[in-house]
Amino acid sequence: MQRIYENVAYGPTPLERCLWNEVPALPGFAPLEGRARTDVAIIGGGFTGLSAALHLAEAGVGVTLLEAERIGWGASGRNGGFCCLGGGKIGNAALERSYGAEGRRAFHDAQRTAVALVGRLLDRHGIDVDRHSEGETILAHTARHMAALRREVSEIARDTGTEPVLHEKGDLSALGMTGPFHGGMTIPVGFALNPRKYVQGLAQAAQGVGAVLHDGTTVTAVTQGAGFTLTTRNGTLTAKRLILATNGYSSEDVPAWLRARYLPLQSNILATRPLTQAELEAQGWTSRQMAYDTRHLLHYFRLLPDDRFLFGMRGGVFATPRATARILRKLQADFAAMFPAWRDVARPHVWSGLVCLSRNRTPFVGAIPEMPGAFAGLAYHGNGVAMGTYAGRLLADLVQGRTPDGPYPAAFTVPPKRFPLGRQRRALLSGINAALTLADL
Repeated sequence: MQRIYENVAYGPTPLERCLWNEVPALPGFAPLEGRARTDVAIIGGGFTGLSAALHLAEAGVGVTLLEAERIGWGASGRNGGFCCLGGGKIGNAALERSYGAEGRRAFHDAQRTAVALVGRLLDRHGIDVDRHSEGETILAHTARHMAALRREVSEIARDTGTEPVLHEKGDLSALGMTGPFHGGMTIPVGFALNPRKYVQGLAQAAQGVGAVLHDGTTVTAVTQGAGFTLTTRNGTLTAKRLILATNGYSSEDVPAWLRARYLPLQSNILATRPLTQAELEAQGWTSRQMAYDTRHLLHYFRLLPDDRFLFGMRGGVFATPRATARILRKLQADFAAMFPAWRDVARPHVWSGLVCLSRNRTPFVGAIPEMPGAFAGLAYHGNGVAMGTYAGRLLADLVQGRTPDGPYPAAFTVPPKRFPLGRQRRALLSGINAALTLADL
């Protein structure tokens, strides 16, 4: 496999201190051995692959999913647990220029539908994910950004089909969201969850309706003839059709079409020990709203049901020991600066993972032009809980030759352009991150 980060990013080290490791592990799914056949093969055992497997199996389609590590090992089992609007980094003006007003509406409709889909799956399959938060709250880190939120209320209301609620700076204390913020806005769409519980629940639901799942099965090659042959270390899987669902943990050569069409970016998270009521009141943060600030390289945070506080940030580009130490120092320093009453509170959990960007700034969910019968879902720009799940639902329809019965924006259908610099394309992020850091001041 040809991956673009240092090997440590794909190994166990970033997950060793992950809070979600406290969730009891599934018994595991046996690796693929020998020769097998299926209607649809899926590479990748995260939200996208499992959602596709679940919906295909429910439709009576034979489906086999191959995961290189263990189900939910990648971003799906280690993220911050924000099931919310998002999935792209493209603005409304660019959407309308490329896809028209209808394309913009469909893009936002898909985001709302994605969140609703997760809620339905949780209810239908009885998946307990420690759900909380009534929508999400955006907190302005400067007065200028608060003014922008005020200007954007009507546009956000139009795009989300809801009534966002503005919070002036003086309102935040009563809301239990005290911090260095100049106000904020709550959008009443979405909720928080334990992502490890969710991804494991999806796996159990998919297996329960007939999907075949394999852990520890790295696909080393994909060849195409009348169908597809997936070669693994200990066997081969032949399928009529193929779904790629590896996102930020993709390889440049499995298949070669993926080369330079995705760009992983590290996201880093810490979690405190459980906080006492006195400690919560000392900081003035007692809300269980999931929240994030208005920085380009944003911070995201929430008070968990067991009173631990989760705090994450984007920005890591390299996984060398020196680079990792530097980004973790910044993570800790930013946490202490934003929540000074908890400066000395133990933070035993620190972990990281890879989100996935595309040059198009939109997710891709569709057919691979160079590989008839193959489809892919990737590039959720750090919002894969809802959008990854929905992408899997769309792919389940597309791989069967069906027109999706939910919003399927034109923006999703455009294959991602290749980034320049090939396997060295992470260098692009260094300059971009520096510029965004200055813009955030």
